[in-house]
Amino acid sequence: MTEFEEVPEFSNDLKKLYRKHKSIYSDLQTFEKALVVKLPGYLPGTKHISNLGKNIEIPIYKVTHFRCASLKGKGVRSGIRIIYTYIQNKQKIVLIEIYHKNKQENHNRDRIIKYCENQS
Repeated sequence: MTEFEEVPEFSNDLKKLYRKHKSIYSDLQTFEKALVVKLPGYLPGTKHISNLGKNIEIPIYKVTHFRCASLKGKGVRSGIRIIYTYIQNKQKIVLIEIYHKNKQENHNRDRIIKYCENQS
């Protein structure tokens, strides 16, 4: 069975998003269920993040199609982004970052690199 884990910064990001988007926790649960069904493949709107450095061996993914019920009429174009990694040999998905693209232009490279270095 696939296990989910959140880095502490992810939990803080989620709390900040909850203030404006009250359905974010249930939306995240729906996302997790859909992700488990698709593994080891990807959900539509998922991109592999490259150019993190030669030391990063864990595959990191960015989800750009995240459905948020609080944003009526937007569907998967909610603007919410999720950064995660899938560690296949441990059957574990680690949620690294969640943000809205209006508040943050791109993913936090430093956070991703810090996480990957801690895994080594």
